[in-house]
Amino acid sequence: MGKKEFKPGDPAPPIVGTDQDGKPLTLEDYRGKKLALYFYPRDNTPGCTAQACDIRDHYGTLKAHNIAILGVSADSARKHRNFINKFDLPFPLLVDREKETILNYSSWGQKTLYGRIYNG
Repeated sequence: MGKKEFKPGDPAPPIVGTDQDGKPLTLEDYRGKKLALYFYPRDNTPGCTAQACDIRDHYGTLKAHNIAILGVSADSARKHRNFINKFDLPFPLLVDREKETILNYSSWGQKTLYGRIYNG
């Protein structure tokens, strides 16, 4: 896709997008904290829901260690709000419709599942 691949130890690339309520989010918003970004394909799918709920269930411990959480997917703000409300998620979800942050962090590419090749 023309972008340099992000590798562990590289400076953090920019975060580009808004949260589920339309508030712009940047990496600067997390200065002074550890930030755990987690990337997932879609709201309300079995694996993504299990992952989000596991993070929710451990959120207090993470917060006590000064770790902020930010979920990132290309879903819409409406889908993110519904996902947050349905599962009582206490952390924001970045709306990355253009996949700019997803690509900045090398979290999108060709995958294979059951012999089927797709981008995700």
